[in-house]
Amino acid sequence: MIEVVGDSSRNGEVALVRLTLDGDRIVDADADGLERPLAGLSLLEAAAVPGEKLAADALANALAQVFRATPEPNRVAVAMSGGVDSAVALLHAGRDAIGVTLRLWIDPAAPDSERACCSPEAVIAARETCHARGLPHVTLDLRDEFRRAVVAPFIRGYAAGETPNPCIRCNGSFRFAELLAFAERAGASRLATGHYARIVERDGFRLLARARDPVKDQSYMLARLDPRLLGRIWFPLGEQTKDETRAEAERAGLAASRRAESQEACFLGGGDYRDFLRRHGVAAEPGEIIDEDGRHRGKHAGFWGFTTGQRRGLGVSSHQPLYVLSTDAQANTVVVGPRESLAVETISARGRLYVQVDRAEVKWRYRSPAVPAAVVQTERGFRLHLDAPAYGVSPGQAAVLYDDGVVVGAGVL
Repeated sequence: MIEVVGDSSRNGEVALVRLTLDGDRIVDADADGLERPLAGLSLLEAAAVPGEKLAADALANALAQVFRATPEPNRVAVAMSGGVDSAVALLHAGRDAIGVTLRLWIDPAAPDSERACCSPEAVIAARETCHARGLPHVTLDLRDEFRRAVVAPFIRGYAAGETPNPCIRCNGSFRFAELLAFAERAGASRLATGHYARIVERDGFRLLARARDPVKDQSYMLARLDPRLLGRIWFPLGEQTKDETRAEAERAGLAASRRAESQEACFLGGGDYRDFLRRHGVAAEPGEIIDEDGRHRGKHAGFWGFTTGQRRGLGVSSHQPLYVLSTDAQANTVVVGPRESLAVETISARGRLYVQVDRAEVKWRYRSPAVPAAVVQTERGFRLHLDAPAYGVSPGQAAVLYDDGVVVGAGVL
């Protein structure tokens, strides 16, 4: 037998749960504030027991340390964010679903941390959505791991003069690795999420594809997922629109139907990335703004506060519009010039081609239009020869390749 303890505190109040386990069954429990006794329940059954918020938090913290369940072919683990999309994904997963929410690190100085998909408030909303349907829910506290795997590279990238995309790094490796590992411990046959994307078969391979709703399509953010994992993943919202999702949530009476959308880069908590970087050690050292010929054009307060293609806020007067062409971390300079100097026709990326293609459409921003290109595989990824010049491309961005709406490759510029 083993003993596990979970606690939770808020506004000076504290709750404590102590469980004695024999295998995956609770033989004794000291847990006030829950709606039913825990003794005699399996860990899976205990995860479905609701209660007062602090008590439910404390129970979740205890269960997360040891959670496991006997495999069940119909069981689906559903990644829950507390929002409407994951709540409707839970509906699609049926009566054998189990919800799981990742509690991730959020900047404690963020102006609006409640907007984040991984905040304590989001965790509570996700748990209550599951418990309202009599379904189990588990919270995984991965704040330290997330900060090392996603936040630290984001800070290092900007300090080195790159424009990193933390959401692609998170979804392409960290988040889904943790969720799939949990699904296995929970005895679930697959993992469902509320992302708007599809999985298709092509030439004997499972590949990611754009969602039916072009406005909500999230295949770009998911593009670095290893296709070998797609056999264990399900995107139940991929064939429907956001309006259909909200209508479904309202018909089911889900509280999440009224929850506001969370922003990207959740750890920023609604704040500006420049303020975040200053708070977390990226020095704002003054330097020169120069033109392509090296002539002085002005001063900046930190090169990393400028993005390739940026036009506004340069603080430089000119008879013609000037754009940021590049930044140089070593020299601490920002280079500006006319828009035509932004044009690039060849792009190289570190990454992989999931299938062999000679041509594809490439996106290097979530909202950027796709540009046709010839594709050449290289030792470390691929090189793209664009049919038309691209503007505002910068190191650190993600390049995602599509062929007829299917993701056929992804990498980092």
